[in-house]
Amino acid sequence: MLIGVVSDTHMPRMAKSLPPPLVQAFGKVDRIVHAGDWTELGVLAELEKLAPVDGVAGNNDGPDIVKRFGLRKILKLGGKRIGLVHGHGEGARSSTEARALRAFQQSEVDCIVYGHSHVPVLKEVNGVIVFNPGSPTAKRKQPQYSFGLIKIEGTRISARHVFYKEKS
Repeated sequence: MLIGVVSDTHMPRMAKSLPPPLVQAFGKVDRIVHAGDWTELGVLAELEKLAPVDGVAGNNDGPDIVKRFGLRKILKLGGKRIGLVHGHGEGARSSTEARALRAFQQSEVDCIVYGHSHVPVLKEVNGVIVFNPGSPTAKRKQPQYSFGLIKIEGTRISARHVFYKEKS
């Protein structure tokens, strides 16, 4: 199973359409997960043209997106449990990553996907993959735009980033 992972699209303010590298890659995935800050449901419609989509809301999302997706969830995909959260919230002195880890500290998950910081992260913490795809449309101080891919093969789960310089 191949999962497209995206966060912090901030559309249409940061981009009028999904970047071509993301569209091309997500055209080959089995599922797409969005870790929040869609800002408009039009992003969902664009992603649904590529594959089934699930996600969570972020701090820049309105009540319609919060109602539709919620703020935290665990997805069971390909026999693995993926914790999904945006990463904003209480604990302003905590890092986004720390808040994401805390959101699932009482849950058994194989991978935690989060967003909010726009900073790509891929590491393992206590046997759990911790993955922030970065942003495909708002790189902030990062050198490149990014999104992610999670691959599940049998009992193995892995993640990687896809980086690119131009969003249009």
